Amino acid sequence: MKKLIIPLIIATILVSGCTAVRINTSSIDNITNILLSKENNLYNRVGKGYTYYVPRGVTYIDTSDLNDKLYCDGNYYYLYVDAVSYYYGIKQDFTPDENAFYSKKIENGDKTGYLEINYNQKIDKYYIEFMYNYAKIEAIVSKYDINNTVMNASYILSTVKFNNEVIKLAIDENYYKSAEEKYDIFTIKKETDDYQLKSEDSVDSTSSEGSE
Repeated sequence: MKKLIIPLIIATILVSGCTAVRINTSSIDNITNILLSKENNLYNRVGKGYTYYVPRGVTYIDTSDLNDKLYCDGNYYYLYVDAVSYYYGIKQDFTPDENAFYSKKIENGDKTGYLEINYNQKIDKYYIEFMYNYAKIEAIVSKYDINNTVMNASYILSTVKFNNEVIKLAIDENYYKSAEEKYDIFTIKKETDDYQLKSEDSVDSTSSEGSE
């Protein structure tokens, strides 16, 4: 029997509704360019004024202070959706950091953001900050998990949709007031001490099952 040789550069087929998307998972640029350019109306999570889709293999854990905690293959992702900045059209510029492991400004029509990855020598892991379309995902992962995390984050962030009427009601009720004081989605934190992510958030992947 002939052995199948798996090349270093692999292609993944991501199924979204009825559309199959082939992605070269060895390239961060390719992952973000393809997934963020796709229009996807699927959702399976509903927040206060927004919806988004949790892809297969990623599990929703809970929500705390408007941060959604997600899990995939031993890594936790923290998602924050800034509905207030979206509602008022607040935007800030981003300057890539040439000293970062990866740092890039993202522009896709009227949707903007950034992806920055920094190495944390203390815990020998990589700190991912991915902001797009008024939503941000942060995670601490090993180098091996960077591309898969970027792929999942790209898919999640690309599916965030807002409901202006619900957001307006929430603003009138001061629902977002405390969250605005605690968190700035546009700020690059660099160090994990500035956020709730912890190195012990890495657990055995058998402790949770993926979402469908």
